[in-house]
Amino acid sequence: MLALAATTRSSDQPFVLLISDRPTERAALERSIALVMDCRALAPGMTIPAARPHLIVLDIPPDRIAALEPAIAFVRRPVPRLVLTRGEQPAQTSLHLRCLPAATPRQVVLANVFAMIEAAARSDESRRRRLLETVTDATGLVADLFDSAALGAAIQRADVDRGTELVLGAVSEVGIGAWLEAVWRYDIGVYQHTLGVAGHAAIFGSQIGLGRSDLARLVRAALLHDIGKSRIPVEILNKPGPLTPEEFRLMQRHPEIGAALLQTQGEFEPAVIDVVRHHHERLDGKGYPDRLSGAAITDLVRIVSICDVFSALTERRTYRQPATSAEALSIMVESPGHLDPDLLRAFAPAMLGSSALAA
Repeated sequence: MLALAATTRSSDQPFVLLISDRPTERAALERSIALVMDCRALAPGMTIPAARPHLIVLDIPPDRIAALEPAIAFVRRPVPRLVLTRGEQPAQTSLHLRCLPAATPRQVVLANVFAMIEAAARSDESRRRRLLETVTDATGLVADLFDSAALGAAIQRADVDRGTELVLGAVSEVGIGAWLEAVWRYDIGVYQHTLGVAGHAAIFGSQIGLGRSDLARLVRAALLHDIGKSRIPVEILNKPGPLTPEEFRLMQRHPEIGAALLQTQGEFEPAVIDVVRHHHERLDGKGYPDRLSGAAITDLVRIVSICDVFSALTERRTYRQPATSAEALSIMVESPGHLDPDLLRAFAPAMLGSSALAA
């Protein structure tokens, strides 16, 4: 059985993954495919790259394909594959699957490979456009929410719900890595951070099995967790360096300000307001504003707190380099008394698997 590699290739260039137990055919196909796209040709037993390929070509017996499946099954976004079949040809039940007999002339195989590469490229480009449009919409929506809060206008629950659906839909389709890459195109501090936390919350909530309504509540809370910063002076929010003690005291008021803003609206559930007020509390009681500890801190608050800290550590800042995912998790683990250790252990695998965060 082929083993899954522990690390990805450094290159982000698209590639075709070719797995074949016929050395002569493998070498010939590799040479031809490489004229169009990078081709990583493997014999059975070799290590599979962890990076997601553009196309998979399988030229191995059915039993080997079955054993290989866990390593090449990209659930969130299936990879198109061409299977050179031996014996009875399987039914083609997927838009992502094309089958040809292994005895098919090489020219015909290559014609199919190149056609699938072209189709996948069109699909990827369409997906990228949709993602950028979604992030643009979400960024504008978050900006409007903060502007409304800053001006004392009503924060529309319908807008928050729409933002929640934008985040959930995009992260479900493309994953956290692609979401963050798109979000990071916008150098707008607090909005960028808000969408990063919401994206992390969406992927983490899905990973731990939250139902749809609970997952939506979590992402809604993440989108609003820093709404109190709308009333903090911009020069403090964007200060390229450490805050003075007075500035820090003012910054520490944003959870209380945000919770009060939402309470006056009457449209937001207590669990969401709880997250807004308490996402800077610590399990050891040394947080703010209410110095809650232990069981007084709800699970929803604990989840958003983890996403908030991780996002802050891995985001780009004018005054420091972002931490890698591994560095950020190490910092979080080595801060006892702050974050829920059980939830942190559940959070780590998804973040370590994100190529967008692994520098």
